[in-house]
Amino acid sequence: MSNQTECHFDQSMDYFYKNRNQTGDWDSSQVVLVQIVGSVFCCFILLSNAMVIAAVITNKRFHYPFYYLLANLAASDFLAGIAYVYLMFNTGGVSRKLTIPMYFVRQALLDTSLSASLANLLVIALERYISVLNWKVHSNLTKRRVTLLIVLVWALSIFMGAVPSLGWNCICNLDTCSTLAPIYSRSYLVFWSVSNLLLFLIMVAIYLRIYIYVKRKTSVLSKHTKGSLNRKRTPIKLIKTVMLVLGAFVVCWTPGLVLLLLDGLDCEKCGVLFFKRWLLLLAVLNSVMNPIIYSYKDEEMWTTFKNLLRCVCNGTRRQRSSRVNSRALSSKEEQGSTPCTSDDKVSSKEILQA
Repeated sequence: MSNQTECHFDQSMDYFYKNRNQTGDWDSSQVVLVQIVGSVFCCFILLSNAMVIAAVITNKRFHYPFYYLLANLAASDFLAGIAYVYLMFNTGGVSRKLTIPMYFVRQALLDTSLSASLANLLVIALERYISVLNWKVHSNLTKRRVTLLIVLVWALSIFMGAVPSLGWNCICNLDTCSTLAPIYSRSYLVFWSVSNLLLFLIMVAIYLRIYIYVKRKTSVLSKHTKGSLNRKRTPIKLIKTVMLVLGAFVVCWTPGLVLLLLDGLDCEKCGVLFFKRWLLLLAVLNSVMNPIIYSYKDEEMWTTFKNLLRCVCNGTRRQRSSRVNSRALSSKEEQGSTPCTSDDKVSSKEILQA
């Protein structure tokens, strides 16, 4: 009975790991390997998703609801990259030394990024559904409504990530603790995994409905139009892009959610700890894949990426040349042989006249 009524907020995470009989730690070589490989992946995640956001901001052709929501999805992947970095350097033996608040922060970053990605995909699915039913490339959502949707996505995601720290945990009831997350209640893992899997099914159903509608509409249009049909294929391209993103998300996250569900159901023979590391790597790959899908399926996005890289390269070259010129000018000034330019003369005359 003492286990069920006594709270353990003053304990480190090592106490809760031992409560779930987790005694095995990673080898130092494994931790170093994970940190090196993970750092490469995370750098790519951060840079590529930052480029997606920058592309949407700088290219006026992307100033539409669909691309604003796509940029918000990239922002959630960017947050996932930050969460993975924090996780990598707070795992293995280090995770046992974490305090309860630090562990909540680590898990909340992961949960918030996953919730944001899922909510963004759901909003994008609804936006595509509205636009396709009207047979338009982009929906009629105003910027104000899109902004409101983005705010709602992040508010809901932050709340979902903070739920365990707000009380849905097992700190005061150790018998209900899970294995994968030793201070999370098994009931919370069941709720989390089942709700996300249901959202997967809802989004798949929406896109199946869109696919069937587009097939029928295309077959009807092909009988009456010939040359103008290519102009109508643009919304189909956008749908294919999002369907690839959704497919990658489902493939990368479904095994992990099923593992959380098995842990929530207290399946002792399922070997959840063995699969944990590999399924987390699969989740990391999802954030790597999304920018690749954007650039592969959208030629305009890929062109914007190349232009951004050119701007960065030209900017660094200009900075280098300006530094060289400034050094040359400073050396000439020290020698007292620097001739005044016409601009300098004009400015000096204006100063004298003033």
